[in-house]
Amino acid sequence: MAHDLPFSLDDITQALFAARDPRTGLSLTQDGQIQSCTLENGKLVLTLTVPRDAAQALAALCPAAASQLETLPGVKTASLVLTAHRPAGAPATARAGTAAGSAAEDTAGAATGTASGPATGPAGKSGGGTAAGAGRGTGGGHRPLGGTPTQGPILPGVKTILAVASGKGGVGKSTTAVNLAVGLGMEGLKTGLMDADIHGPSLHRMLGAPAKPAVVDGVLQPVAAWGITAMSLGMLVDEKAAMIWRGPMVMGAINQLLGDVNWGDLDVLVVDLPPGTGDAQLTLTQKVPLAGAVIVSTPQDIALIDARRAVSMFEKLDIPVLGLIENMSYFCCPNCGHNTELFGHGGARQEAETLGVSFLGEVPLLADIRASGDAGVPVVIGAPQSEGGKAWRRIAHTVAQAVRTAHRA
Repeated sequence: MAHDLPFSLDDITQALFAARDPRTGLSLTQDGQIQSCTLENGKLVLTLTVPRDAAQALAALCPAAASQLETLPGVKTASLVLTAHRPAGAPATARAGTAAGSAAEDTAGAATGTASGPATGPAGKSGGGTAAGAGRGTGGGHRPLGGTPTQGPILPGVKTILAVASGKGGVGKSTTAVNLAVGLGMEGLKTGLMDADIHGPSLHRMLGAPAKPAVVDGVLQPVAAWGITAMSLGMLVDEKAAMIWRGPMVMGAINQLLGDVNWGDLDVLVVDLPPGTGDAQLTLTQKVPLAGAVIVSTPQDIALIDARRAVSMFEKLDIPVLGLIENMSYFCCPNCGHNTELFGHGGARQEAETLGVSFLGEVPLLADIRASGDAGVPVVIGAPQSEGGKAWRRIAHTVAQAVRTAHRA
């Protein structure tokens, strides 16, 4: 808990106790344990661990507790996050209609409540505190972003869904996803971008769109940026907060980003997957029909080992691999223009030939690319004539042709 807050732990405890249930005496003070508390620009985020069997009842107290917390010095809005874990040694039981299934370890989820305005999750109602692990309704399951399950088909207006994946982190996957999506928009396709990298959401920063999305009738509205619409968990949570979520919570969050966001009518939705071949990838392939996957790798053998695993995973799931992209293919000196192959060169192209998939192109390592990501301006917009900008435009053009061909089929 932060030590520079303008109020004490006792002040928080008293505020929570004031929001107790008058009938049962249940309170967040007596039944919950404070894990963290942050205050930034007047926004207070309080995280508590609560007993699993009392999570739903305690979640109902969050709106009143948020009102009490907003009386503390320096607090303009308050949100509460409740987490509940199954006791150690308790058996894992399968629950129909939940994202967790028979997971060996389980997290009950999050509850959020604000006294004025919408909750931070897609509940879209004043003070909408909800328990994520309550399993309400069909397919309720884990709902770490709060809200209630939406009904009807998922992504009914989206024609094509493409995944951007990598076998390992640090190869520029998210940078590729951003520039590919914006590039597809520049090709005339109505494009959306979904950040499914739950543990490291960064697309909001790369797009220069840090503001929280609007909530209309309980549904999140994607944020417009650079000719596309986008949604990232980074728009909904404190940027400094660590997403310490197990598999069921990750799967629940992805389900919500798919089903609780008003994606509308799109020619293509680009999904930035987390690195690896785990829960997030499986959840996405089970929930929506992926039209194809783009694999990002750097040229060196260590990265290509994991790229092979990513290709193998999609092949086993009967999802076409549109091709490989070699990122950081070479370093182009901004002073003399000389190319240096820091990580080798041509490894992804050779691997694509070996695996029998297309090679979509190579992107150099440039200072412009790093600067554009930090500035929130994709390089295809901010430096379109740079080697990186032209490379991603060529890749976007190739992918756009494949998407249009699939639409005509």
